[in-house]
Amino acid sequence: MTALSINLNKVSLLRNSREGNYPSVLHHAQLCIDNGADGITVHPRPDQRHIRPSDVRELAALLQPLANLEFNVEGNPFAPAVSDYPGFLSLVEQTKPDQCTLVPDNDSQLTSDHGFNLRHSGEALEPIIKRLKDQGMRVSLFMDPDPEQIELAAQIGTDRIELYTGPYAEAWGSDRADSFFQQHKKAAELATSLGMGVNAGHDLNLHNLAKFASIPGLLEVSIGHAFIVDSLTMGMASTVQAYKKLLNQL
Repeated sequence: MTALSINLNKVSLLRNSREGNYPSVLHHAQLCIDNGADGITVHPRPDQRHIRPSDVRELAALLQPLANLEFNVEGNPFAPAVSDYPGFLSLVEQTKPDQCTLVPDNDSQLTSDHGFNLRHSGEALEPIIKRLKDQGMRVSLFMDPDPEQIELAAQIGTDRIELYTGPYAEAWGSDRADSFFQQHKKAAELATSLGMGVNAGHDLNLHNLAKFASIPGLLEVSIGHAFIVDSLTMGMASTVQAYKKLLNQL
């Protein structure tokens, strides 16, 4: 069965538009958990446009005692300390999430929009992956469905890859969608054959997820933007249940 991790960045984005702590990220994490989510994902960036370091610490305190729940923190491993942002590696080493997903983004990007090029960054990432694994964290790399890059990911010791599904989602409903699906399926099969687990995320939703989740061995999907959009009309509790029902039927 494919696990459902809910990305709560957009809850914090709404919260940050006003003073105070409304809506509460912690409250909505608990709501997701109570309605069947398998985990919570957050992506703290140095500009703190949404998730803040304090959110990561509070979520770690909530989730770490819960044996069946996963806390996944994603971000750029090279992001430095800025103001009260301690730097990405420092933050995850303080909070020790179950899974740390490394992403090659920067503050100028609206959202994560490509995977690592390990020919450029693999040498720098390899000791970081080992460092995090030695502290008990599972490490995943955000990757495009490129066979050469996936082979390099295995060589530098990552536990999992997270396939960037943006192009698949963008093509949904067109005659290009199946081509992107097959590309991701082959990438997932390769990763599995090399001993890595496979996660996926970016713009997956209630329309395009069922087909994607039919990929054998898909361990986890991270749903954020579409989940919040669906929650506006369906309510958050019902939305968690709808995604879980879809995944459990596969």
